[in-house]
Amino acid sequence: MCVGAGARFHLSGTVTEPATATEPEMTYKVAISFDRCKITSVTCGCGNKDIFYCAHVVALSLYRIRKPDQVKLRLPISETLFQMNRDQLQKFVQYLITAHHTEVLPTAQKLADEILSSNSEINQVHGAPDPTAGASIDDENCWHLDEEQVREQVKLFLSQGGYYGSGKQLNSMFAKVREMLRMRDSNGARMLTLITEQFMADPRLSLWRQQGTGITEKCRQLWDELGALWVCVVLNPHCKLEEKSCWLRQLRKWGEMDVCPLEDGNYGNELPNITNALTQSSGHSQDSLARPRRTVFTRAIEGCDLHWQDSHLQRIISSDFYMSPSYQREGESLLFNSQGQPLWLEHVPTACARVDALRSHGYPREALRLTVAIINTLRLQQQRQLEIYKHQKKELLQRGATTITNLEGWVGHPLNPIGCLFLTLTEACRLEEENCLEISDAGDSKPPVYQHVPVATGSQDSGESYLSLALEVALMGMGQQRVMPEGLYAQDKVCRNEEQIIARLQDLELDPVLVQTLRKQCILLLEGGPFSGLGEVIHRESVPMHTFAKYLFSALLPHDADLAYKLALRAMRLPVLETTAPSGDVTHPHHLVSVVPSRYPRWFTLGHLESQQCELASTMLTAAKGDMLRLRTVLEAIQKNIHSSSLIFKLAQDAFKIATPADSNSDTTLLNVALELGLQVMRMTLSTLNWRRREMVRWLVTCATEVGVRALVSILQSWYSLFTPTEATSIVAATVMSHNTILRLSLDYPQREELASCARTLALQCAMKDPQNCALSALTLCEKDHIAFETAYQIVIDAASTGMTYTQLFTIARYMEHRGYPLRAFKLASLAMTHLNLAYNQDTHPAINDVLWACALSHSLGKNELAAIIPLVVKSVHCATVLSDILRRCTMTAPGLAGIPGRRNSGKLMSTDKAPLRQLLDATISAYINTTHSRLTHISPRHYGEFIEFLSKARETFLLAQDGHIQFAQFIDNLKQIYKGKKKLMLLVRERFG
Repeated sequence: MCVGAGARFHLSGTVTEPATATEPEMTYKVAISFDRCKITSVTCGCGNKDIFYCAHVVALSLYRIRKPDQVKLRLPISETLFQMNRDQLQKFVQYLITAHHTEVLPTAQKLADEILSSNSEINQVHGAPDPTAGASIDDENCWHLDEEQVREQVKLFLSQGGYYGSGKQLNSMFAKVREMLRMRDSNGARMLTLITEQFMADPRLSLWRQQGTGITEKCRQLWDELGALWVCVVLNPHCKLEEKSCWLRQLRKWGEMDVCPLEDGNYGNELPNITNALTQSSGHSQDSLARPRRTVFTRAIEGCDLHWQDSHLQRIISSDFYMSPSYQREGESLLFNSQGQPLWLEHVPTACARVDALRSHGYPREALRLTVAIINTLRLQQQRQLEIYKHQKKELLQRGATTITNLEGWVGHPLNPIGCLFLTLTEACRLEEENCLEISDAGDSKPPVYQHVPVATGSQDSGESYLSLALEVALMGMGQQRVMPEGLYAQDKVCRNEEQIIARLQDLELDPVLVQTLRKQCILLLEGGPFSGLGEVIHRESVPMHTFAKYLFSALLPHDADLAYKLALRAMRLPVLETTAPSGDVTHPHHLVSVVPSRYPRWFTLGHLESQQCELASTMLTAAKGDMLRLRTVLEAIQKNIHSSSLIFKLAQDAFKIATPADSNSDTTLLNVALELGLQVMRMTLSTLNWRRREMVRWLVTCATEVGVRALVSILQSWYSLFTPTEATSIVAATVMSHNTILRLSLDYPQREELASCARTLALQCAMKDPQNCALSALTLCEKDHIAFETAYQIVIDAASTGMTYTQLFTIARYMEHRGYPLRAFKLASLAMTHLNLAYNQDTHPAINDVLWACALSHSLGKNELAAIIPLVVKSVHCATVLSDILRRCTMTAPGLAGIPGRRNSGKLMSTDKAPLRQLLDATISAYINTTHSRLTHISPRHYGEFIEFLSKARETFLLAQDGHIQFAQFIDNLKQIYKGKKKLMLLVRERFG
């Protein structure tokens, strides 16, 4: 690298990029201006455009930092020129112009003209500029920021709409702003302004607003971060008043634009002002229309009203040893706690926003001190609230209802107060290991490692660490009882924020100090009355604590199992599903209007919350394996609090899986719980339609089989409260009686008999209740027991005349023949025939096969049976082709080939002239005559050929009668007479039949 002029405020040089396999060696000219250790402008021949400096600028800067003696220092150029005489100056200018004549000549001539003109502007100013001399000490200085580039990049990332990692890119730009603020670089606010301008110009905003659709999830989160960053910027403790008023103008301008996104993602908002004090009145139920519109910038606008001049606040943040003078403690009760530690009684999210601002602007010690004062305040409030509750406890428990005083929950809050305090405290305890930035094999960064750092305080050694405070404040915030906020986005944010905090808590190694903090806080939450979401009485619209309780349960279990269960069982409730009457008064009206008509239209995340409730129950069931007493209590909690059958079914399946590990014996305690939950699901879904019902029934039988023979007997005996008759016979009893089940349970003969007897009883009861669907299953199940089988058959006969269709009767009749009961089959087939009616044109009807089978069966039984069925066939079947088919089959062989013992078979073919076939022949001829007339009324020429074939078939049947040829000739003559108008067709008839 060759370095040229190295004036104090200007650095220039050439940077050579070595040749690569694809690119030749390149040399770039670089110039950098700097002022008081900040680069204030850059130019480089490479022309690369980015928010960050190109590699060549970085290379030149590093060269200057690392090898200062290699860079020749020069005086400012104005000094050098001052030392030259007239000739030297002339020479200097001419050589300069010659070296760069193409770029410089026009400018040189223009300047020469102006200098020679006495009244030009240039001659009114004393002296001349010197780029190498640097700025005046009073001038503002700031890092060079390529504003155009910032705009371009944000525009590009927004246009990609959250795809291709653009959300990540925008988040890293926000991180860059935070980094600038921490370095106290005034470009931080400038860069945020540029980003915001691009966000406000996003064309999707007006589109979303017109369509009335919400902003997409990814985008909403970016807007939230934008709003939170502005709060940080305006709360800069050392910004000038004119800066603040400039930001305020800007924020108001954006906030007033109609496309500006709203704070909670929906219209109608009742969040209190950021500067509200902690104690809030209940007078917040003014009509939502009268409420001011709150945009993502409203918090920052309100933040402009906050200042840092309060002397108490200044003392808190400027010293670790600020304590109440002992003689003054009584009078200063609002400023200090009883240990003399300072309190800060500001609206909690606002106070936390101050902490975030201190942290973000590079004041970590101050942020820590304010955090400790906030936590002392929260502790004091917790104590006071506990005392108030103790006085009201009796009355509240009697009413079973409570009011909620916090309108704003701290979890899911736009300013993320709890996350902010937690981060401030844990950052103070972070062990920066050598390898803490290494990436693990899985590609995730390793979880942070923390150590206990004692709290710096003026009082005697409290034994507290910032780490235990972090845990305590997270537990306080998560356990706060709060009303479910309005709107899908706000509710979703509550869940998301809760999961983020829990993920951070899971990074903490629970040592004895932290376990003590955990236990103490859990006991306070359980006793905490209306201020705690885990108190005895909670409001119906209260945000459920399932996710939080699941974390607490797992964390406490190894150290204090009783407390863990007590807490998790208390958290199992979901009051919004318990009752429909609102209990207690909530300080805002219910907007029960929703596009989606659901059980609780205001609770958009109800499905997610119910599945979290189920997760908590599952965690407890797993932990209680083998402990019958604990399992009982968990089971009762599930039966009392979970209202969704599919979730209870999931729990039953989970319990079954855990109870039956592949590699060891089953756990009977948990198996029984699985069975009991399964039975509850059966009862819940018996009368309501559930698409998973079949799967549930099969699963229950599997579970009962695993429990053992007594469980199977029990479900067979109480089938009517669990299953429909069809399920009971076709799935339950059939599975219980299967070979697999008997092998699985390795039953002895008496046990097998007991099960079979129960199954048969069930089968008969089901056949009585629903003969249509259960008769066949009942007969199958009763096959091996003569009396039961007879009873089932009788049930079928009794039901045949009223409740059964011919299809069902034919099916059972065929089954009877197959089992070797041909006479019973004949009886059922005869009953089925009485229900059937086949019209003249139904020659493809599915019942035809059954009719043919029934006639074949009767024929095979003998002349009497055939004689009995033919009148039924004649009455029910009016289709000529079917009748002629039956007639043909009956005349081909002699009846009575079934060989029934005690019956003699005459072996003679039957005559169509005598009964019973005479009746069938007459019916067939008359069906052909009727069908012919029916077909001729609407016949079209393309069906003429088909019709002639039909008449040929008819002739075959006519000829079976003694005077058949005469009858047929008369029939044809008759047709010619009636249909003489259809000349072409009658010509064809003449051709074929004379």
